[in-house]
Amino acid sequence: MAAPVIAVVGGGQLARMMAPAAAELGVHLRVLVEAADSSAAQVVVDSPIGVASDDAAIRALVAGADVLTFEHEHVPNDLLHELVAAGTPVRPGPHALVQAQDKIIMRRRLTELGAPCPRWAELSRDEATARTELADFLAASPGGEAVVKTSRGGYDGKGVRVVSAPDDVADWFAGVSAGGPTLLVEEKVPFARELAVLVARRPSGEVRTWPVVESVQRDGVCSEVVAPAPDLTAAEAERARSVAVAIAEGLDVTGVLAVELFEVRVPGAEPVIIVNELAMRPHNSGHWTIDGSVTSQFEQHLRAVLDLPLGETATTAPWTVMANVLGSSLAQMTDALPAVLAQFPDARVNLYGKDVRPGRKLGHVNVSGTDLDDVRRRAMAAAAILRGE
Repeated sequence: MAAPVIAVVGGGQLARMMAPAAAELGVHLRVLVEAADSSAAQVVVDSPIGVASDDAAIRALVAGADVLTFEHEHVPNDLLHELVAAGTPVRPGPHALVQAQDKIIMRRRLTELGAPCPRWAELSRDEATARTELADFLAASPGGEAVVKTSRGGYDGKGVRVVSAPDDVADWFAGVSAGGPTLLVEEKVPFARELAVLVARRPSGEVRTWPVVESVQRDGVCSEVVAPAPDLTAAEAERARSVAVAIAEGLDVTGVLAVELFEVRVPGAEPVIIVNELAMRPHNSGHWTIDGSVTSQFEQHLRAVLDLPLGETATTAPWTVMANVLGSSLAQMTDALPAVLAQFPDARVNLYGKDVRPGRKLGHVNVSGTDLDDVRRRAMAAAAILRGE
């Protein structure tokens, strides 16, 4: 029998990190990459070049494949519906993926499911009306501030702006008038920290979750992940897990789902969690699982989309810390390997094969151990060497 073929849209580091898991499982990975030197193309043999918006490229990608999945959400939904109708398994399906593509659709559906969401509203496409709606929302907001988001296209802090007056998004109003994505406004949540829950679900309904993690953001980009989240009560961990599983089941997600959460601390009571964002694919908050869990998020995603039994998600050490390498002063990242591997022989370095640009996600480092402070220090120091510091 021929090996199963998994078609993946997107040639970035997430598809690249699926490759080792696919090789170990004997699964054939076919990745649609944006360029011949993209991150995934460097390690995946079957990597046709094309963009996610090209119908012909997507149709060629899925020819003979057992399933289509994604490393990003920016795929035309109408085409995915056509592929499903023609008999191609698409996982997650377009009815689920749209929740990660459009924040207004997501907020509306999560509200219907009873998931804890911030106060939010969709702004009119008419600029004068939208300005009035935003002014009214701000007037009812503590501190007179709120968060405005573009409904589509934002990631890593892009398409998100804290505002105190309608003029703060005047350029976005102009963009909407020119045919750009609709805007939504949300309350500025007074969170103490950010958490994330990874869920894996396969079509037959089996669900697995990993321990809840703490995600540390800098300039809107994930800088560090601590697994499991420190100082989290068992009750809060179970509540976060239950919310994430309910979302995965309610949206009929297949594959890996990342549910990003705000933790709001309430004096004299258990902390409150609020859903911030969703990602229906392996996610930055789960890179620690490559070295810190029995089954990585990448292997689990492949298992899930093929409807194979899911793997154990227990941790392999009391603590694992992932530190992102965001930008570097080095021309070649591998120039730092002698120093980082000599000083931190237990550090697990994962470089993405990308050209260096300021603030760009170039790789990450995982360190595991029994003492959180030491593990955290070693992970951050190893990442600093890779940044050329």
